[in-house]
Amino acid sequence: MSILPEAAKKYIGLTSEKEVACDPVERGAVRRYAQAIMDEDPIYSESRDAHARFGGPVAPPLFPTHMVRRPLGAPDPIQEHAKDPDFDGIGATAAQGLPEIEPLKGLSLLNGGSEIEFYRYARHGETVTVQSRYADITEKQTSKGPIILVVIESDYCGADGALLVKARRTQIRR
Repeated sequence: MSILPEAAKKYIGLTSEKEVACDPVERGAVRRYAQAIMDEDPIYSESRDAHARFGGPVAPPLFPTHMVRRPLGAPDPIQEHAKDPDFDGIGATAAQGLPEIEPLKGLSLLNGGSEIEFYRYARHGETVTVQSRYADITEKQTSKGPIILVVIESDYCGADGALLVKARRTQIRR
């Protein structure tokens, strides 16, 4: 028995608007991120010659995937729904700028993993954009029953439009 509604498949290929990170790649944020991941490579620092081949200091490879966030002063979707006992946060945060898949609304959401392709480092001062799309929505039978796999691909690009990182995230819905 299939649990994947035919209407959900119509979302495949749907693309979000291009979103600009609220801040450019900033030295202090790069420093905190590098310290958090325990990778203080000299190429991330302003004071080293090691980064010369990259055109200046750069951010760690996955830094662009953490740059798109709520700017200061923007409404917090979690706080806006804090008094709603039925709000689970899925629609507000799960789809990287894509609309919620209405036929799957109400199903549980689990992280099914990520695949990352790295193309080039983001440079200090560079603006980063992201655009996401529903790449695939399929059903799979497991020993615990059927599940729905939703694959979202996100392209993170630098100021020149060149691809920095491609992230392919899988959601498990049941």
